[in-house]
Order: sequence, then C-alpha cells, then structure tokens
Amino acid sequence: MTSPIIEVRDLGYAYPAMEPHEEAPWVLDGVDLEVERGEFLSVMGPTGAGKTTLCLALVGIVPQSTGGFIRGEVRVSGLDTKTEPVSSLAGRVGLVFQDPETQLFNMNVEAEIAFGLESKGVAPEEIAERIEWAARSVGVESLLGRSPFELSGGQKQRVAIAAMLAMTPEVLVLDEPTTSLDPRGRQEVFATVRDLRRQRGMTIMMVEQDAECIAEFSDRVALLAEGSVRRVGPPPEIFSRPGELVEMGVRVPQVTEVAMALNRRHGSAHRFVRLEEAVRSLARELEASQAAAGP
Repeated sequence: MTSPIIEVRDLGYAYPAMEPHEEAPWVLDGVDLEVERGEFLSVMGPTGAGKTTLCLALVGIVPQSTGGFIRGEVRVSGLDTKTEPVSSLAGRVGLVFQDPETQLFNMNVEAEIAFGLESKGVAPEEIAERIEWAARSVGVESLLGRSPFELSGGQKQRVAIAAMLAMTPEVLVLDEPTTSLDPRGRQEVFATVRDLRRQRGMTIMMVEQDAECIAEFSDRVALLAEGSVRRVGPPPEIFSRPGELVEMGVRVPQVTEVAMALNRRHGSAHRFVRLEEAVRSLARELEASQAAAGP
C-alpha cells in the first residue's frame, strides 16, 4: 500500500507576534490530514479557520518565508516542507492563489507560462513543448500572445494554473481560486481542475466555498475550523449534517437546503447533495404518490 502524497501530523503554527514580548495566537492547532495520490480533496471552513496558512505550509512558505513558530510535521511526496528549499518543493507542489493577478506579471501569456521554467534553467526546446502542453491542457492555447491583464477572471485563473502545470508538479494546491469569479468562471476553473485530475492523475487540494461544485467534483471534503480539522469524508457524508455546518459558518449545497425545508414541512428524511440525485428522488416520490392515488 502506497503512503499518502500529503501527510500533515499535529501541525501547529503561529505567525510572528506584532509586538515584542507579545504572544501570537496559533492559527493552526493540531491539524492532522492525509491526501492520497490522485485524490481531489476540497477544504472548507469559516473565515479565519487557517485554510490559507495550511496551503502555505504545503509549499514551505510557512515557516521558511514567514518565520513564526511551528510544530508537528508536513510532508509532500516524502519531503519535509519545513526544511526542503521552497524552490525544490516547487517541482513537486504548485500553489495557485485566490487572486490570479498576484501571480501574473509578464507581458503575455506565453511568457507567463515560461517564467518558472526559465528560472529553473530548462532547455528552450523543452520549454516550448511544456508551454504548448500546459496551455492546451487548460484551454488557453489561443491566448498565448495576449496580455494576461486583458483576460477575463476565469481566463486569468486558467493561465495561473497553466504556469503551475508547466512545472509538472505532482500536487496542485488552489487557495479559493473561484472566489472573485462569476458562475461561468467558476465552472471553467472547476472543469479545468477536474480534467487535470482525470487525464494526468494529478493530486488536487482545493480550498473552496462553492458547496455545489465541491459536491460535484470532490472525492473528499475536509472541514477546517478554529485551526484544526473537524471532519473528513465524502461529500454526501460531510453534507449529511447541514445544521452543524451552518453553525460553523460553512455553506451547504442549495439542494441540501431544499431537502432541509422539505423535511421541516413534511417530516420527510431527504438528504440531497447533488441536483441530479434530488431530481431523481423527487421524481420517484411523485410517481409513487400518483400510483397510490390511482386513476
């Protein structure tokens, strides 16, 4: 049996204190999490839960660039992210931020995708091949000559993903990549990530709050609150207790809210997570009701 590609054990972290002799709070406090190779794991949680800090710990920015206090263990593909150089980790795990413009700074999309490869001294012929492959993989091959700042939000995010993808990481970590996007842009990003997982076997860890997309695309969901992982499981299991999630400040799918309303009104026991299963279940109930009523 192969070991998980991401292993987080009793991870605690506190950023440097703002004032001398001040005690900084623990942003992460006892995080335990495993992600299997090729898995699509979504992370949900309220504001301030420590989601972004967890992402930064996976690529070594926490604590290597931020300082602060850290305990526990974080390993990605067997590498200790506390001590492995960030530049070395970049070949194993790529991080895409919430705002793609924080990662885009070149004159055109082609240069954007090439930047990381050039900085690592990859041969020009291989750079050209990787640019073509990465751009095609996320559907931006027609945008290579365009300025990234002329693109839509969804296109910018796909370019940021392509730039990470060109580095051929084993793991892709995305920190709320759809927050500022419209519904079409969110679908573009989720579809892109889904295809990478299916076609390339890439491991995906995505911090996200779009409950509908999480229910549709994720293998498992991890709930992070007050710096620790509260629950981990498949979407139907996680969303089976919607009242608890709402109290935590976590959205549930709209069809789950519909199920809750039906249960309150009719005393039923519906547990909808995806739209198609809600449609099938309600259609069966309607057919059964009509049959019982007779001609």
